[in-house]
Amino acid sequence: MARPRAPVQSRRRCDRAYINLPRAILILAAIAAFVYIALCLALFLAQRSFIYYPQPRSTTAGNTALTLSVDNARVLVDTRPLPGSDAVIYFGGNAEDVSRSLPTLADAFPQRSLYALNYRGYGGSTGKPSETALIADALVLFDRVHIDHPHIIVIGRSLGSGVAVHVASERPVERLVLVTPFDSLAEIAASQFRYFPIRWLLLDKFESWRFVPRVSAPTQLIAAQDDEIIPLASTESLYKRFPQSRATMTVIRGVGHNSISESPEYLPILRGSP
Repeated sequence: MARPRAPVQSRRRCDRAYINLPRAILILAAIAAFVYIALCLALFLAQRSFIYYPQPRSTTAGNTALTLSVDNARVLVDTRPLPGSDAVIYFGGNAEDVSRSLPTLADAFPQRSLYALNYRGYGGSTGKPSETALIADALVLFDRVHIDHPHIIVIGRSLGSGVAVHVASERPVERLVLVTPFDSLAEIAASQFRYFPIRWLLLDKFESWRFVPRVSAPTQLIAAQDDEIIPLASTESLYKRFPQSRATMTVIRGVGHNSISESPEYLPILRGSP
């Protein structure tokens, strides 16, 4: 007995559906690719807004301000000048008003002159922040301070650790202190944006590990056990880059990225007398 045949019109509809399926898949793939590329472009254009959070200089700071002129930018440095050959240069975090850090530094180093760099766009400094700009300004500041103070301790906190390592790799630093430092900002960013080619998109990589081999100064790394910004593993990775004879690392327990300086252990470690 013959099987009933599908109506010709129904077969034609099915044929058209099968013919259009690959085209629909291609269209969806093209839309997905366009959206992905657009997101990559948005990340590329906005990347520095994820790294830098410029802060105004405290109106109650009352610190003496040194002005540097670098590449048409006016860069301000909060200072606490003292006579003598010893000084501290401080590079702060990405959302820090460094003028507020001078009292803590003064407690830790009462006999040293203090210099805290306001990154471009921060604390009254002109210009826009970038890795190249921050390092250029930091080197100019070191050279300026070194004229009167040949014995300089360089301290870098968080983002500033990337600046401090670079300076120590190129200048005669007496001692290097890194507070909540990272091995590579590019690696941290890549872990946060797993599905994007961040290593290719990122302009400011702050790959501190690259400069460690050229650092000859004794180095102290200070990490927060519960750091929610810089993974402890990143700090440990940086520490392992240093020869053991040159660096020490201390993990302060029970504190986070921003609360580390509130620990009673912080100041003694900072000054080098834990």
